[in-house]
Amino acid sequence: MKHLVFDVNVVLDLWLNRGDTTVIEALLERSRAGEARVWIAASSLPILHYVCRSELKKRGADGAEAAALTARLIQSLLGYASILSVQGFQQPDLLSAAKDLEDAQIAAAATVLHGEIRIVSNDATFDALGRIPVLEPNAALSWLEAAPPSSVSPDFIDLKTQQDRIRPELEQGVHRILHHGQYIMGPEIEELETRLAEYVGVKHCIGVSSGTDALLIAMLALGIGPGDEVITTPFTFIATGEMIALIGAVPVCVDIDPRTYNLDPNLIEAAITPRTRAIVPVSLYGQCADMDAINAIAGRHGLPVIEDAAQSFGATYKGRQSCGLSLIGCTSFFPSKPLGAYGDAGACFTDDEALAKAMREIRVHGQDRRYHHPRIGINGRLDSLQAAVLLAKLPLFSEEVAARARIGARYSELLAGSGCATPFIEPHNTSVYAQYTIAVDDREGLTAKLSAAGIPTAVHYPIPLHRQPVFAGITGQAAPVAEQAAAKVVSLPMHPYLSEDDLSRVARYTADALNCGS
Repeated sequence: MKHLVFDVNVVLDLWLNRGDTTVIEALLERSRAGEARVWIAASSLPILHYVCRSELKKRGADGAEAAALTARLIQSLLGYASILSVQGFQQPDLLSAAKDLEDAQIAAAATVLHGEIRIVSNDATFDALGRIPVLEPNAALSWLEAAPPSSVSPDFIDLKTQQDRIRPELEQGVHRILHHGQYIMGPEIEELETRLAEYVGVKHCIGVSSGTDALLIAMLALGIGPGDEVITTPFTFIATGEMIALIGAVPVCVDIDPRTYNLDPNLIEAAITPRTRAIVPVSLYGQCADMDAINAIAGRHGLPVIEDAAQSFGATYKGRQSCGLSLIGCTSFFPSKPLGAYGDAGACFTDDEALAKAMREIRVHGQDRRYHHPRIGINGRLDSLQAAVLLAKLPLFSEEVAARARIGARYSELLAGSGCATPFIEPHNTSVYAQYTIAVDDREGLTAKLSAAGIPTAVHYPIPLHRQPVFAGITGQAAPVAEQAAAKVVSLPMHPYLSEDDLSRVARYTADALNCGS
């Protein structure tokens, strides 16, 4: 990615029509076309505001007019430019080396960008501290034109657009933690737990270090251990079976529903034995399993149900939120999830007071108070920084869930009749489309053609649990449906900021690759 960091004078030339502004406008058009990103240092904004308002007043505008027009110009600027945070003034080497502190601050802010960076300025003496090349607008345009991208590929998952929307909240949250210094289990954890519990509609949320640890903590709280059996799906990420095995229990795989790819309730009862201690359905690809049917079976046999909702947080089942559908719900906030942190994070949810207490103790080495340990636990604490990221993202989450549903439905509409099996969503369910996953007969052929077109794909998951070498000999029932799905599924780009153009392009190339047209 190429980055253009505009100096104050370039923006003022554009706003005040000073000289020929066509080159600056061309740079912005290139940015809108995705060939580069335009940035403004936060330290430049007050300068732009002051100088522009003063110049407009010199040109005859009264104070109110000048202030209103300047505000509109800044709002317009933020429509195409992203903001670089202020930083650098606390660096002694920066202060001592800088000939111009305003310029040096812009250069220091720009160094955080990843990719090729140019500062765009009409100031021939711009002080970039020797860190970043400085180009006049004409030279910057030539730099972009020298190697323009042949086509802009859609992101498989786009975190950048969301980050631009919430950057102030993200940075405020991070700086707040840097100042209070409670990096582990700070006040952000309790705030996040309260808001997540309210969202799901349960009494307790326990923030933990990852979705994998959430599963481990839930099973430890239930007392599951060596020799026990836990029924689960073979068509899932390794973490589900891995945590069962890690505590010495045996994962017993039951095949999946061929339409939803979730655990088939009709096959569960045959897998229950005197050693069965729990059922762990996985709500795959963003859609909940048939939790009422699974809970009914579990109830008849006195078994707890743990929903592995790592991919379905935000989805609903018969009007109820995922993670609030069984005795314990576990989810992941891995960055690529529908609600993702910027590192590993997860949570457990329950209405059960005793289980909530146990899970809170287990996540801090089994202690109920400092240095007093009534049970064996783990280091499963949630970082304050990750909680701050999630708190910044929560206000957007409902909007993004709705966008995912709309984009998923649009994909299915465009791919209808193309020769692939599009996601089947139960009428009583909503899906957050953690992945938009289709099934095709020639997966390798499709992914090769899409890759040649610059369209990324992924396979979730090519080898079911009962075929993994580590689980040889502990497979439970046969799982032919899971094996068939594992050979055919492929996931297409999916995120709440996928444009109609990109969506249509992906669908068109997919349909063409399947030789059926769209």
